[in-house]
Amino acid sequence: MVYTEEYIKSKLIKELEASHVEVHDESDGCGAKFSVLIVSDKFEGKPLLQRHRLVNSVLEEELKTIHAFSQKTLTAKQWQEQKST
Repeated sequence: MVYTEEYIKSKLIKELEASHVEVHDESDGCGAKFSVLIVSDKFEGKPLLQRHRLVNSVLEEELKTIHAFSQKTLTAKQWQEQKST
């Protein structure tokens, strides 16, 4: 199955209760390479590795066919601090 930016985005928003998600298909539309930015309060108090494992568990089935997946995970506070710099 080929996954779209919108599919990945809606699943991350729903499962992680994300306040902001950006998904970029970097594979010219074939759905094999994605980069994502996820802002969720579910990341609060979790180190980077736990955040990434949480995202990977949400997209477990999808990652079986996606060849490259990079992610940036932020809390709402981190996102606000980053936007203001």
